[in-house]
Order: sequence, then structure tokens, then C-alpha cells
Amino acid sequence: MPIKRVLIANRGEIALRVIRACQMLGIETVLACSEADRDALPARMADRAVCIGPAQSAASYLNFRAIVTAAQATGCDAVHPGYGFLSESPDLAEACAQEGLIFVGPTAEHMRRMGNKIAARRLALEAGVPCLPGSEKIASAADAVAVAERIGYPVMMKAAAGGGGRGMKVVHDPADLPGTFASASAEAGSAFGDPTLYLERFIANARHIEVQVLGDKYGNIVHLGERDCSLQRRHQKIVEEAPAPGITVALREEICAAAVGLARNIGYENAGTCEFIFDEDSKTFYFLEMNTRIQVEHPVSEAITGIDLVQEQFRIAAGEPLRFTQQDIIFRGHAIECRINAELPAQAFRPNAGTITAWNPPSGPNIRLDTHCYPGYAVPVFYDSMLAKLIVYGSTREEATQRMVRSLELFEVTGIGTTIDFLHFLVGRREFAEGRVSTHLIDTVMPEYLEAQG
Repeated sequence: MPIKRVLIANRGEIALRVIRACQMLGIETVLACSEADRDALPARMADRAVCIGPAQSAASYLNFRAIVTAAQATGCDAVHPGYGFLSESPDLAEACAQEGLIFVGPTAEHMRRMGNKIAARRLALEAGVPCLPGSEKIASAADAVAVAERIGYPVMMKAAAGGGGRGMKVVHDPADLPGTFASASAEAGSAFGDPTLYLERFIANARHIEVQVLGDKYGNIVHLGERDCSLQRRHQKIVEEAPAPGITVALREEICAAAVGLARNIGYENAGTCEFIFDEDSKTFYFLEMNTRIQVEHPVSEAITGIDLVQEQFRIAAGEPLRFTQQDIIFRGHAIECRINAELPAQAFRPNAGTITAWNPPSGPNIRLDTHCYPGYAVPVFYDSMLAKLIVYGSTREEATQRMVRSLELFEVTGIGTTIDFLHFLVGRREFAEGRVSTHLIDTVMPEYLEAQG
């Protein structure tokens, strides 16, 4: 069934990204926006914009009934959720199906099966994908103590329904486990409406590697290579790159095969990402979770494959088979993405909303900027602080790194504080140049950055 008109249930740069993909496909766009985003760039770029509620996300972007009603009222035949908000909501996917709307994403069943981290871990094990030593549901602090003694300290406590680092706690000392269990359970219940926790062994010297997959309705599954997303603060990604540096060809093939095997085992449809933790000491990888949506960092995979992932999302949702096999996908060069946020790194990355007075991004060959910002744009206080994604491509990682360093030097923003200077400091370091990235690198180098800031 061809898609003629789509409701885009999101905001910011991803809303613009979807609009541009639709323009290439000849699909009409309706933007569902909050009152705070009525005059934002995505609302101007869409064929039509419809307000679905006040600025607060709970009453607008997180209201799936308002989204479905808006899609029906504007004659849409599909809904694209972007990322964040309701992008992994089985309720939205089911409501769309009940009303005859195409949901541009996986099925509600896949969201439910992979959205619960305990269930996802079980499915990964069934598919033969390695998982960290860990547990099923932890019912009490006493259960947590017993599991931790079995798998060994340190342990990571995680929310079964979680994401974004909320409900995640590392425990090194057995004496701290009961109190940490209580606080993590409360945090998980507040953030996700589900206090369920589970435990896994904590890998101290770790990297975060993920694999982009695509699946259609006919059982065809391909991967678009792996990405390294190790540079994080409070479990939030800051810099991503593809391919992952410093891993062998054999390991790359093994980790991508594991992702494809899991996706095939569950009959996955549309775009998804299998995330893995990589132990630098033992050179082994373990399944973490599967994200059933388009990822923020998808442009680096697009850069090295030449495949537009959002356009493929629409084709798959419309019932088309994949247009290529695994053998058709050619990987070339290296791509790096930096997330530009409205934050003050020297003040613990405190959000810094306000009005942008100057916006002068870099430009040139192999430089891509995904953004909704411009001079005079008032950054609202209600949403995520991301302003833009700066993506560069090079024939080698060294070339891409040099291009990113120079691009960050040229990126001028005034009126608000941003993370540009910190990203320049980070990507310009020897550790990054040599590919020695890890999930703890930012914590390690932060004191040096703060000292330099005076």
C-alpha cells in the first residue's frame, strides 16, 4: 500500500529529517506540533502543521490519542514517530493499526518483546547471542544480594523498562546493594511506571558498539554495519562513529551476524538497532538491548553505505521488500557524528535554553548538519537540549577526525551556551585520534577540561 500523506509525530531536527525524506519520495507531510513549536522550522517546512496540545510533552507529543486523531483529521494514511517520545510505544502502534493507519516502524509486538529488557535478554539468549552474566527479575534487595554473589562484583542494576540511563546503578560494595536497590527501583518506577529491576555484571573497561539492521515483511534482514557510541556522559551518547575503530574484521562480522540473527529470529520489521557492550580486556561482546526505532546516530551509517534509512523505513512500512541484499551493501570510508547540545559542560552540562543570536555552522564537502536551528530561534525549556547533529565523512578515520576538529572550530553559536567547545576538546585528544575510546573516557578527561576553562 503506497503512503501518500504522513503525520510526523515529533519535533526538532528529526522532524525535519523525516520531512526531507518524504519530499524525496513524493509523500505529503503533516507535522503534529505543540504550541511551543508552532513557528519552528519543521512547522514551516511541512506541507501542513497541526497543533496537538500545549508545550508540555505529556499533553502533546506523548499523547498518542491526540496524534491518531490528528492523523485522521488531516487525511493521513501513515504516522512516523521519529525517535524519543512515542517512537517505541506499542500503544501508538496499536492505535494506528486499529484506525487503519500505517505505523512507520516495527510492530507493537516487536516493541513489547524488545522494550522489556528482561524479555529482550531472554530472546537474545534463545537466538544464541551472548549476554552478560545476570538475572531475571529481581524481586527484593535480598534477591539482588544473592544474584550479585553468584555473578560477582561489580554489578550493574538496570530498569527492565528503562532507557537513557535512568534506573541504572553500579554497585562495587556489597554493603551498598540494599540501598541502591531501593533508589534504583524508585527511579525506575517514577521514570517508566515500572519499578522492575534486573542485574548484570558490570564491565569497567567497556565500549558501546551497536549494529543497524533493516527487516521487511518477507523475512529479509540486512545490517548496515556497526557504530561505536562509547563516548557518553551519564549514559547519554555524545559522539558516534562508523565503523567502530580498533576491532578485527572477524569480530566485526561476528557482532553484525549476531544482530542479524536476533532480528531474524523474532521476524523483525523496519529499522532497528542491536546494542552491545564490548569488553576491551577480554575482547568479547555481549547483548545489551534492541532499540525498535530510528536512532539519533543513523546518519553515520548512511554516510558509509549511501543508503537513506528514513526512506527505507517508508518503503518497508508500505509493504515493499528490501531493495538490496547484504551483498549489495558496500561500506566505504569513515563517518563521525557530534551532538551539539544547548548545555554548559563546565556546569555539569546544565541545560541552557535561550535565544540564538548567531548561528554560523561549517559547510563544505563531506560535512552534513541536521538541525532545526537558525539565528533568532528561541530554544524552548520543555524538551531535549539537542540543537544539531554535525556529521562528517572521510575516506579514512584520520581524515574524518581532522574534518570534525576543523568543523567544530568553525561552528559559531552565540546567545546560548553549547557543547561545541567541549566536543572540540574531546575529539581533538590523542585518545580519540588513536581510537582509544571507552564509556569512561569523558569522566577521565573532564577534570582537565574544567581546569582549562579556569
